[in-house]
Formats: sequence, C-alpha cells, structure tokens
Amino acid sequence: MKSEVASFISKLEAGIAIGQQAQLHKPQTAFTNVVIAGLGGSGIGGTVIAQVLEQKIKIPVIVCKDYFLPAFVNDQTLLIISSYSGNTEETVQVLKTALAVNPKIVCVSAGGKVIEIAKQHQLDHIIIPGGMPPRACFAYSFTQLFYVLHGMGLIDDAFKAELAATVQLLSAEVEAIKAEANQLANKLLGTIPAIYSTASYEGVCVRFRQQINENSKMLCWHAALPEMNHNEIVGWVEKCPNVSVVFMRNADDYYRTQKRMDFLKEVALQCTPHVFDVWSKGETMLARVYYLVLFGDWVSVYLSELKNIDPTEVKVIDRLKQTLNALS
Repeated sequence: MKSEVASFISKLEAGIAIGQQAQLHKPQTAFTNVVIAGLGGSGIGGTVIAQVLEQKIKIPVIVCKDYFLPAFVNDQTLLIISSYSGNTEETVQVLKTALAVNPKIVCVSAGGKVIEIAKQHQLDHIIIPGGMPPRACFAYSFTQLFYVLHGMGLIDDAFKAELAATVQLLSAEVEAIKAEANQLANKLLGTIPAIYSTASYEGVCVRFRQQINENSKMLCWHAALPEMNHNEIVGWVEKCPNVSVVFMRNADDYYRTQKRMDFLKEVALQCTPHVFDVWSKGETMLARVYYLVLFGDWVSVYLSELKNIDPTEVKVIDRLKQTLNALS
C-alpha cells in the first residue's frame, strides 16, 4: 500500500491521459440530474465531486451507495456507474435495474461485470488500470468523473488546467506532505480520531476516515461544520484523552465557519490534548481536495507501519462477501 500511495501523482497523470482519450456520446436530451453509483474506494469520488462542483453545475448531483436506484431516475438522468473491480454487487444491481428506465449510462471500471454489461448493451465506458485495491485508485476513478461530466456538456473545460496545476502542486509538495503526515500519524497512534471539516470538504473527511479504517485498521469518526455545532458539539463535555481531533482546514473556508472551528478547537482542548490542524495548499478547490486526500492517505499508511500491520489486508470484508455469496 505504501508503494500505491507513493504512485498517487503518477496515477493522477495517467488518469488525466485516460480521460482525455475517452470516447463518449452525448445524447440530444438535456439532463435534469446526475446520479453517481459506487461504494467504498470506488464511490468516494462521487461524494467529493458533488461538493467540488456544487457551485458550478446547474443540476442536482446525487450519490447512490446502495442496491437501489432512486425512483426519479429516467431518460433525462446521467447515471455514472463507478466500480473499480466491476463486481461490486450493490453497483452491479443498480446498473442492471437502470437498463429498464433508460438513463444515459457511463461506466468507469477496470473490468468485471460492469464492463461486460457495458459492452453487451453498447454503453459508454472508461476502462482504468486494474489489479490494485480500489482505495488505491482514487486518482484514476475520481479524475474520470470530470471527463464524463465534461463529455456530457455539464461542465466546461476549466478543470483541465486545474488538474495540470494540481500535478505541479503535489509534485512540489509531496515530501513536505509526507513529513507532516508522518508527524501526525505518530500523534494519532493509540487514539480514536475525530475528523472535522467544513461541509464543502466533508467528502475529504470521509476519504480520510475510510483510509484510517482500512489501511490503519482503526475506528474513527467524522463530522462537518456547521451541522455538528447543532448537536455533536454538546458531546464534548467529558475528559477523553484517548480521542484525537483533526481539523481539515482550507484558506477559503467560510469565515463564520472558521470561527466555529476555532471555538470547537477550544472546547475540544478542554477534553483532550490531542487536537491538530491540517491546512491544505492549492489555488483551487480541486487542488486542495487532492492535496488533503494525498495527505490523509500517507497518514493512514504511516499509522499501519507504526502498528506493524498489513494495510492491504481486508479479511473481514472477504468474510462478509463469502457470507453474502452463500445467500445467492
């Protein structure tokens, strides 16, 4: 997994090249909504891009992380199927169900049943390199979503320059990212992390939490501001020295939400000494998202090293799949 994270930037560059070569067919009918179906490492890109584009795209972008297709999906829906393996059972079921209601379907996958179905029904599809853990391929799958939305006429091509600038940023900052991530990993060791951000960057917190769960084999939780200021903040009343707090912060965070974050930091420090800020870098939200994702990936890998565990091992998920297969 460490080598997979170390190749994040090269995967981003390769993902850009794949997206540029994608052959997509835009329908004549205008779209009224977008649904991105995917789970885990394949689905987190949908969560993040919905937030990155919420001030740019003019129609709703919904993320589907279940077996069931939303009832509103019809022939004016763009349905993006994102399954790295191509065999994610929830996403495959959504794809099969979608064929009956005729949305515009674009599949992003490394193969499996998803690509088989796409070829059988002549659906647009983008094939990304296979053979890796899905969570290690964020830079492949997330990047393709921009090219799909651009190919369908829903966003302009400004993202292309932003992606190029992001490659330059990460290349220049990667050693600093690794050093800071290593320091934070040492501070998080032996604690239960609570990860906070503004609502616009909540997808980054989800990604960080998932990487700690899978790579570091640790429980943690996340929440977004201002929502948690209306409920969870009240829970910060007792000493909890086994909990650590990580604020994922950005220079463009809304000033009132930044004030809320500063206040929460003071409250948390009354309960635990383990409170840390992580500041992104980058001139655009897209760059800041990639920066924080890469940072979180490195933290999770360094934690696995400190715990002397295999970050790629997911035996409990394998057992779950065996249990579910017995139902078929």
